Amino acid sequence: MHILVVLIESIIIGGLVGFAAGVGAARMFNAPTVQALGAFRTLGEMNAAEGDAASHFSFGLGFFFNAWASTVGAGAFTQDVTHRVIPNWAVSALLMRNKDINQTMHNPKKMGYTSAVIGIAVVAFLNVTSSSIPAALQVTAVKVLVPAATLLINMVMPIIFWLAAIDAGRRSGLLGTIFGGLAALIMGNAVPGVVLGILIGKGVEEIGWTRITRIMLAAVILLFILSAFFRGFDVDLLKSFKLGVPTWLTSLHNSMGG
Repeated sequence: MHILVVLIESIIIGGLVGFAAGVGAARMFNAPTVQALGAFRTLGEMNAAEGDAASHFSFGLGFFFNAWASTVGAGAFTQDVTHRVIPNWAVSALLMRNKDINQTMHNPKKMGYTSAVIGIAVVAFLNVTSSSIPAALQVTAVKVLVPAATLLINMVMPIIFWLAAIDAGRRSGLLGTIFGGLAALIMGNAVPGVVLGILIGKGVEEIGWTRITRIMLAAVILLFILSAFFRGFDVDLLKSFKLGVPTWLTSLHNSMGG
């Protein structure tokens, strides 16, 4: 009886969440003409798959394992379900019938209905399996699935985005490589830096070095500086070169809570 209740609730929630996620992901491609509900990383990741059904499916599958492990082990969904799994699997299903991304991935109506079906299946599977698996097996599942998902996120995804940056053009490739390398050193993952490099590079290619692109570049540089400081990257860098950390720098970090 408990499983039946979980299944019914999952169907309702999965349909609503899937529909919203699909429509929001599709509308992002029509911004700023219309308002969009979604995340920038979803837009970049879906573009990186280049409209290939297999790529969209495999991309969503990798994050599905991470979401499954989180649901089984912690009893909670990750953002990967709405931002990565459901939209990419919906695109994959639509592209199997029609390769025109303007009529599939960019179409809010088709994405909404398809994502609703995908959402029902995904949410129902995650909730039902999470409710059915014994506590002892939950620990084992987490130990197997989490390392696999971590490997995908930290090693495979940066390579995919870096190749997408190189393919996007000379400026995007150069800036994506620079910012991606800095992001890997400072944040531990190159993806944010590569995405920002693509954004600035494509902006320069489209409108040149205008006031907007200069402000964007300055904002990104400031973001990296602040991120490096509050993560203590400057102190770690000095220590890695066997150099002493100045007292004033240590005091500054302590005063800022870093």
